[in-house]
Amino acid sequence: MIVLLCLSAVFPVLMGTEVVNSNCFLATDCSDVYSSGKNDSGVYTVSSIDGPVQIYCDMIPSGENHSKGHWTVILKRMDGEVNFFRPWDSYKRGFGNKEGEHWLGLEFIHLLTRRNRYKLRVDLEDFDGTKAYAVYESFSVDAESDGYKLHVSGFVNGGAGDSLSYHNGIQFSTFDKDQDLQGSENCALKWGGGFWFKGCYHTNPTGQYLWGKDNGSTLYIAANWYYWKKNYKSLKAITMKITRVM
Repeated sequence: MIVLLCLSAVFPVLMGTEVVNSNCFLATDCSDVYSSGKNDSGVYTVSSIDGPVQIYCDMIPSGENHSKGHWTVILKRMDGEVNFFRPWDSYKRGFGNKEGEHWLGLEFIHLLTRRNRYKLRVDLEDFDGTKAYAVYESFSVDAESDGYKLHVSGFVNGGAGDSLSYHNGIQFSTFDKDQDLQGSENCALKWGGGFWFKGCYHTNPTGQYLWGKDNGSTLYIAANWYYWKKNYKSLKAITMKITRVM
């Protein structure tokens, strides 16, 4: 069921009576979902111009370390259950299980960030259980006609270091649509996944899930975030999520 957000206003009319005028509209992100009175984290169905879309909402109404927000998850890696080595159309439309590993979809992310201002939080966890995060106070994605170009700025360090600013202003690439700046080499094809590859990357969150089994031959294909520990070792978990900036 699609979430409806309803705002009610009371207007006085003749004869001393009152009428209630309910103005309801469809929720488009987790901020709208929260405003509708639903404050539990989980999967919700919201609206887009292409029809209903399922999203995972991480509801954190209060908290420290930049955790507060009604976060719409755009990427989640946690167990290697989903194959992220996929073509352009899959990354455009989204794929995976919203309760688990998934990519929300470039087109929907673009539509959200075109309409409102968002910030991004990236949560990391290694196989020892250590956690860190990075926040970017401004995040948006251009239209497909502009290659779904990434705009990110305002880095705040939560121990993870800044691995994403390198990718600012870069178009999205997949193995079947090479838009990186690495010349004849296709970064998405070489390192797996789809991302805003430049020449090639400082983070590859859609790389292969290696369950911590890194070695010299597989190290750079892993789902990783270089500036956390200045290495390309596989992460146990990485989540990218956005919340509306009011």
